[in-house]
Amino acid sequence: MKLDITKIANVILYLLDEKVLHLNDRKLSILLFLMDFNHLENCGTKIFGEEYKKDKRNPEPIVISELFDIIANQEDLDEEDERLFLISELLEYLDIEIITNDKFIELEFIKMDEEFDEELFSKEEMKTINKVVEKYKDETARKIANACFQIDKVRDTALNETII
Repeated sequence: MKLDITKIANVILYLLDEKVLHLNDRKLSILLFLMDFNHLENCGTKIFGEEYKKDKRNPEPIVISELFDIIANQEDLDEEDERLFLISELLEYLDIEIITNDKFIELEFIKMDEEFDEELFSKEEMKTINKVVEKYKDETARKIANACFQIDKVRDTALNETII
């Protein structure tokens, strides 16, 4: 299964519509993992087609993290680079602001004209997304990351190895 950047962009729009607190690139990455993990456990498929590896602090979506690093560091990509196409598609749906702090850079998502398109998701996928959003809507990224380490599959996976 290939990464579905359109679904990811739309789920970000959904999270913004739902007024999810503390939404930045880190919290989004963890929420994507929880949505994909729960959906895989309950329905046998992932929603976004992303792979996640175990990082020291939280499960890390491999492709999305790379895209976020490119955006955060304002790297120039060759016009034939597939990552440029993925970033461009993401930016068709929303704007991304780079916020530089003393110790780190974070990305903040800003809704523009596009509206969330529920038609992209099956009824089961929406059920999974709603369940994760309701549970973690008001939590910090750190608290959600800690919740991930309560999952046996995450704990049992070696550092930098693929979880799902």
